[in-house]
Amino acid sequence: MAPTSSDEQRPDEAVAPYGTGSASTPRTARVRVHHLAQAKERGEHFAMLTAYDQYTARIFDEAGIEMLLIGDSAANNVYGHETSLPVTVDELIPLVRAVATSAPHALIVADFPFGSYEASPAQAIATGVRFLKEGLAHAVKLEGGAYYADTVRAMVQAGIPVMAHIGFTPQSEHALGGYRVQGRGDDAARLIEDAKALESAGAFCVLMEMVPAATAAAVDAALTVPTIGIGAGNATTGQVLVWQDMAGLRGGPGVKVAKFVKQYADLRTALLDAARQYHDEVRTGQFPGPEHSF
Repeated sequence: MAPTSSDEQRPDEAVAPYGTGSASTPRTARVRVHHLAQAKERGEHFAMLTAYDQYTARIFDEAGIEMLLIGDSAANNVYGHETSLPVTVDELIPLVRAVATSAPHALIVADFPFGSYEASPAQAIATGVRFLKEGLAHAVKLEGGAYYADTVRAMVQAGIPVMAHIGFTPQSEHALGGYRVQGRGDDAARLIEDAKALESAGAFCVLMEMVPAATAAAVDAALTVPTIGIGAGNATTGQVLVWQDMAGLRGGPGVKVAKFVKQYADLRTALLDAARQYHDEVRTGQFPGPEHSF
């Protein structure tokens, strides 16, 4: 039985839909997929960041970030792998649940890792069900073009909201010949057709990675659903960054930051300085002092 009757208003629909929130108008509603569609209709923009733990999830949610992505990038940024390929569903689900239970307002999107959906629509549905039931996600994301339209359609029919990911798809880096911009020249038409096929299959949003700005703008113009860009110019409805890149946590000697990344802080230096000071004070006996002792 549904928890409310059809003529009752749910708490998360009782305020104006879709809002980033601010000090004067804090966000009180959960962002839903239809709020993102309304944003595109109104010419507004929204932000998405990755998150993998309770603290960043709560902070980003408080900041008004509309969508939190538990990306397969956890392979690189949590588990220490060089690529996103090794991470598994079992490794991601605890991270998804941590984020979902810590962010009361953002739309939570779980990323399908490599090997969790390619075999068949049935495999994709099974993975999606796990992310929604065990991880408490609100939607999932999968990489691939028109070839996966039937997979997206089956998942949507099963009640699983799907975000599509086209352009550079990191799980296919070996097939694509490495990290290369997609959609240049004549290849732009293919991306447009991919996006239209995925939208027709029921994807509520299309993410584009490492795509020329003009191509991304053409894709966005061809769709009624919102688009999200990462290295795809500013014509998309939304933008996404890996939070460790955005906040300057990922860095250091020999680490190259992607062209499309803007660092809004330098957390690596702040943490490094704090750790060094802590180490020095422990070694010299300054910590703990009387004020830290019982």
